[in-house]
This record gives sequence, C-alpha cells and structure tokens, in this order.
Amino acid sequence: MPNNSSSQRDKLKQLGKAVVNTEAEAISNLSQHINDNFVHACQLMLACEGKVVVIGMGKSGHIGSKIAATLASTGTPAFFIHPGEASHGDLGMITKSDVAIALSNSGETGEVLSILPIIKRLGVPLISISGNPSSTLATLSDAAIDASIEKEACPLGLAPTSSTTAALVMGDALAIALLEARGFTENDFALSHPGGSLGRRLLLHVNDIMHKGEDIPIIQQNQLVSAALLEMTEKKLGMTAVTNQAGELTGVFTDGDLRRMLANNTDVHTTEIRSVMTQGGSTINPDNLAVEALQLMQDKQINALLVTKNNKLVGALNMHDMLKAGLS
Repeated sequence: MPNNSSSQRDKLKQLGKAVVNTEAEAISNLSQHINDNFVHACQLMLACEGKVVVIGMGKSGHIGSKIAATLASTGTPAFFIHPGEASHGDLGMITKSDVAIALSNSGETGEVLSILPIIKRLGVPLISISGNPSSTLATLSDAAIDASIEKEACPLGLAPTSSTTAALVMGDALAIALLEARGFTENDFALSHPGGSLGRRLLLHVNDIMHKGEDIPIIQQNQLVSAALLEMTEKKLGMTAVTNQAGELTGVFTDGDLRRMLANNTDVHTTEIRSVMTQGGSTINPDNLAVEALQLMQDKQINALLVTKNNKLVGALNMHDMLKAGLS
C-alpha cells in the first residue's frame, strides 16, 4: 500500500520542486554559451542547400528527434537519424549538401563517434551539442555548442535530466534564431501545420466553408414573411438574404428579426419581408479568411453572414459552419 501520510506527500512535493529548480538553474546558465560558436552553427544551417541531419543516441537521440521536428516546422528542413541505424545503411540518407548536428552529453558516445569519419569524408559541416567542450565530438566539430551543466537533477547523478533539458533548449534556440533570420512568418508556419488550429485560422477562407448556389437562402423583398420562414426552414441557416427584382441584395431577415416581429404581433401571412427585414445586413468577401468572418460575427454579436463579391450575393454562412471548421 502506498504511504499517503502528510510527511510523504510533503517529501514528494519537495523532490519535485528540487528537480524543477535544478533544471531551471541549468537553463539560466546556458545564455553565457550563446557565443560565436552558436552564431557559426546558425550560419552553417542558413547556408545549407540540403537538409539538417540530427544524430543522437539514447536520451540524446530522443532530444535530437524533437530538435529535428522543431527545425522542420519552423522553416529549416531537417530529419533525425539513429546512429546505430546509420552504421547499417542509413548514412546513405546524408548528402554533401547537408549539415549534421550531433548530440552527446559526454561527447564520447561510441555510436556517434563511429560515423563521424564518413560525415567528414563527405565534407558535411558538423555541429555538435554536448556537455563537454573538450570532448572528441566537440573537437571534431566545425561549430561546437556548449550545453554543459553543473549537475543532473537526478540525486544519483546518473539519469540524464538537466543535461537533456539543456540540449533541448539549445536546439530550440537554434531553431528560433533561424526562424527569425529566414523571416519565417505565421503563414509559413500554417503551411506546414494545415491540420492544426493555427493552420486552419491562417489558411481557411470564407469561400472554403460558405454555402453556395442552391444552398443559399434567398427571397425577394416583395414576398411575404411566411415565404421567408419556409426558405429559412429549408436552408437551415437561421436567416435568409433579401433581394430586389434585379437580384441585388437589399437586406437580411434573421431569427432575431422574426422574434421582434412576433413581439409586435405582426402577421406573417400579410406582411412583406421588406418592411421587417434588417436593411443591408452584414456581409463579407469570399476571399477573406474564415477567422475574419468569425471575428465580424463576434464583434456584431450576430450568428450569420451573407457573402458578397462585387455587390453580388455568392454565399452564406453561420456560426455552426465556424464550429464545424474548428474555428470557435
């Protein structure tokens, strides 16, 4: 049975806080290692005509895989190679136009060092992230980034903790420095993240989600409110566009207009829609971002929008369409 005593709970809290504090201190000391070697590493990657190949063994490998993913998603094409697999064929994935980043806290990891001669023979620039600036790996590197720490958060000093955190932070520093140097924008980020919420917000346009053609609720302004209700019921958007005989948009009739009309005891069977509709109504261009339509709805506190282009009605959408598109 686990010990749920107050003293045991307090001890676990203290241990957790000690780890956080130790790793926070390790990270805060890294800024002094952002030096000319860091700059040279960035310059090598900016000049790279191929891809950045990240290599690491064990826990460093897991960190390297994340660094490669971060680089790739922020404008620097990159991928991860396991050094064990590299020795058995995957080195063929590295070309002369690439740049390599090797991770090893000790700088003496055998699996990593064993493939360095091939990397050197190809003439591939080598960047290292290690905890030992005097190690073999750092010495053989074109740009050796120092990610050394004073101590691991593990009380035994054995499990990679502060050291892997430091390496990860250095990788993030490289990725974001390159992002800024390349002028990488939100739109660029969205293109590589089309399935994410940011991608949807920056790539999805009104035209992509609006109702078109026969699905647009439309009624002429001289028709009765009862006819408008039938159109709204059939098209299920909670409103209908109102046009004149020339097909020009003159207004919109919404659920809100209906409630106000009924509150005044207006007869739906004898009243023309033009007398109770909202004149003009809120509209948006189909080329606008869908998130702009959402913002317009929120600002005006409305649940539906008509879509026009060159003063012609081309579509309609409501808040439910926004929810379906994942923009809420």
